[in-house]
Amino acid sequence: MQQEKQVLCKTVESLNSSGSFRVLVGVTGSVASLKLPALVDQLLQLPGVDVRVVTTEHAKHFYKHAEVAVKIYSDKDEWELWKERTDPVLHIELRRWADLLVIAPLDANTLGKISNGICDNLLTCVVRAWDTSRPLLFCPAMNTAMWLHPITAQQISRLKEFGYMEVPCISKKLVCGDEGLHNFPQTVAVPNDHLSVLPFNQEAPKMPRNVQTGKGAMAEVSTIISVVEQHLHKSKEKPEESQ
Repeated sequence: MQQEKQVLCKTVESLNSSGSFRVLVGVTGSVASLKLPALVDQLLQLPGVDVRVVTTEHAKHFYKHAEVAVKIYSDKDEWELWKERTDPVLHIELRRWADLLVIAPLDANTLGKISNGICDNLLTCVVRAWDTSRPLLFCPAMNTAMWLHPITAQQISRLKEFGYMEVPCISKKLVCGDEGLHNFPQTVAVPNDHLSVLPFNQEAPKMPRNVQTGKGAMAEVSTIISVVEQHLHKSKEKPEESQ
């Protein structure tokens, strides 16, 4: 019993933040999860930013835990934390903690879950409980053939209807050998009038019919950093606006 209480305390204490802007990174079961350590490292270089990670079980296959510089939460933590009615619920605590949620990469499986309201793991529970007045960025990543399936566009559109912002895929050669669009753009602006985040002065990429030259790849880490940095600046402007 004492050991269980110690685990609970350590889990809750890890949400104590020294930063003024708190970023929660969700990572799912795409090979693009290899970029997680680099993403976290670059986020931590932003002034005043604190970072935590929520991982799906399948995402763990692609990155090394020891290379990620912050606390990583998984389904196991959710169930270890809650033992009785007075205990905190981890997905609610994470939802309260974060100023911004970025899911990078968002694989086809989790895209389908979120678009249909399914919440069967820690990450999807955080999303289902998310305060939609706070920004949620999602960065799709999947094989080109999966991206070109008609249901993908429907599910992306659904997430935008929820108020979430898409960081569009880019074209590059995928690990499977296909040429695809499933990486982040290099520099991005956060527009006020729509919910797709695109590079400055760049039109949305055309979706080609040829699978070998289609979409699917996750955007580059520099794109996420650019988007988060803009939201960081916006958060600093709010107190001035209220004066």
